[in-house]
Amino acid sequence: MTEKESGGQTASIPSEADLARAPLADRMRPRTLDEFVGQEHLTGADGLLRRIIESGKVPSLIFWGPPGSGKTTLAYILGRLPAYEFVRMSAVTSGVKEVREVIEFADRSRRLFNRPTILFIDEIHRFNKAQQDAFLPHVERGTIVLLGATTENPSFEVISPLLSRCKVLVLNRLTDENIAEILRAVLTDKERGLGDAGISLDDDALMYLARAADGDARFALNAIELAADLLAKKKPAKTAKPGKPAKKRKGLRIDMDFLQQVLTRRELLYDKTGEEHYNLVSALHKSIRGSDPDAALYYLNRMLEAGEDPKYIARRLVRMASEDIGLADPFALVLATETFRTVELVGMPECDCALAELTIYLAAAPKSNTAYLAQTAAKKAVAEYGAEPVPLFIRNPVTSLMKELGYGEGYNYPHKKGVRDLPAEASERSGVGKEKDRTPKTNNQRPTTSEAQAEQEDILGGFIAENYLPEKLAGKRFYFPKDEGAEKKVKELLERRWGKGMSRKR
Repeated sequence: MTEKESGGQTASIPSEADLARAPLADRMRPRTLDEFVGQEHLTGADGLLRRIIESGKVPSLIFWGPPGSGKTTLAYILGRLPAYEFVRMSAVTSGVKEVREVIEFADRSRRLFNRPTILFIDEIHRFNKAQQDAFLPHVERGTIVLLGATTENPSFEVISPLLSRCKVLVLNRLTDENIAEILRAVLTDKERGLGDAGISLDDDALMYLARAADGDARFALNAIELAADLLAKKKPAKTAKPGKPAKKRKGLRIDMDFLQQVLTRRELLYDKTGEEHYNLVSALHKSIRGSDPDAALYYLNRMLEAGEDPKYIARRLVRMASEDIGLADPFALVLATETFRTVELVGMPECDCALAELTIYLAAAPKSNTAYLAQTAAKKAVAEYGAEPVPLFIRNPVTSLMKELGYGEGYNYPHKKGVRDLPAEASERSGVGKEKDRTPKTNNQRPTTSEAQAEQEDILGGFIAENYLPEKLAGKRFYFPKDEGAEKKVKELLERRWGKGMSRKR
């Protein structure tokens, strides 16, 4: 294998001297699948990568996984196959010039030496469409074997023609035990690790670091290297006497207290514009919809700890209050909008309790999506029926011409005294339409019709059954209330007005 950095000259694999100066994470990078820890579904006895190496023929691959899960290392292991040139390119620092150089190098290698080039593109999702397009013909001809690494969903970030020519390999987050195994290897490896430095790590500190790494091997290796360096400076080795070899430093023990002092906070996997952003928003929404306050609080704090804008979270909670709680608890929307105002006023970190309170309230509240469904249905009707004319009787006759044309004619003001055109059920209860009984009442007699009308008007709040929809939509319903929370009263009131079927007529 020959390695070439994009934009540079072909160079051999780094020398031992270069490796000695490299960071611990680079020195400890596995050279074979047998040294690799984790991703057994790819590296195990029946794993795809092991079969690829055994065959000696590498297809174009996209490695998709979280930071520190082994994407670059696996690409390097494949790049060691003797039949290939190996070129690494970073999508962050490379431009059109570097892309052109790599293609020329690969083409020359194929023509002169019949050696295809493995092109490894780190963070391939940062290449734009035009840059990705440039590789297509060369991947198709076999001049380039493309290996891409990305933390983002390739179906969103890699163009379809290129993605269809690559196999996507999903790398999982490394387990705490995987990280612990890597750390133990570092402490015992005398060639590339810290085995010759006299460093020891308490078991509780080792597992603490493994958990803090959150599946990121690079983070764990950088952290233990920093701790070892600081400890070495704190306890320098004794100067050797003239003519005698330097004594090895012993007893450099990293305990929990020291590790916690030097360990920087692990940044949670999160990208405000990436897939994990939407994963957590979806998880928060679905946890609230599913009435699980504990899960909702967990995802809320995942977002806050990762640095999400609290105003964005508050806006999403306002949406959840109207979409999933709705009329089952109208106060939820009031609380949500007030919480948003609180977030604007006080900001982080003081607003976290307000967000937590709202999250718990929404998760515990009765649920109804009838407003959301009604809005969706009404929107669909507008798209389907178009601009149907507004019925004349509910148009506002602001000019004499409009009155002549019939604007407002026949409109009945619902708050006027008396009730007209009640549903059959309501009419039967109120006595509307019956002959007025002029016989003198006794104490046991039913009230007169006018008294019943007044009573019914009080119940219905001044209601007249009309069809207010355009003619083509007459009788169409969008809102179907549920028997949930406060919405049950809404349903009862509407049924008292319109009857059980809530039918419209005019």
